[in-house]
Amino acid sequence: MTPGEALDQAFGSAPRADFLPEAQRRFADLDRPLPIGHGQTNSQPRTVRTMLALLDVRPGQRVLDVGCGSGWTTALLAALVGADGEVCGVEVVPELVTIGRANLGERPNATIVAATPGVLGLPEQAPFDRVLVSAEASTRPAALVDQLAEGGVLVIPVRGWLHEVRREGADVVDVRHGAYAFVPLVEG
Repeated sequence: MTPGEALDQAFGSAPRADFLPEAQRRFADLDRPLPIGHGQTNSQPRTVRTMLALLDVRPGQRVLDVGCGSGWTTALLAALVGADGEVCGVEVVPELVTIGRANLGERPNATIVAATPGVLGLPEQAPFDRVLVSAEASTRPAALVDQLAEGGVLVIPVRGWLHEVRREGADVVDVRHGAYAFVPLVEG
């Protein structure tokens, strides 16, 4: 299966409407961010697809999903890692943790937990093969780079630009991609 086919299959397994508040479901097919409450949004599908393509998720990997909101990206990642992989979503808004968990349904390879105040990501569960961040950071967070496994990839918006960060031995390679707007990342 090609990466594009894997993404198509993941999007088919987790329809966006299932992760939106009832009042927003009629807009699920629109390629724009939609409010999910608590000042947060469900990112536009084209942006999510771009981020997932850059993340290059493979079956069997461990993935950290920071700012998972209503659980849509967590469910997409769960489809991409398959039954042998694991996805850990982390969310700062307690109400969205509850909503996201309910939205995940029967996905035994995916969980959503409440963020620990002052802690970015899940360092106690690191390392992760992939880290997806769906909120904009003011700088590239060293705490998340430190949670990457050797050969790991972090995709994160930083000051309006989407970054693909790869850990290659002692080196960190950071490639900046297009401009994007996200809600702010709570950085600790």
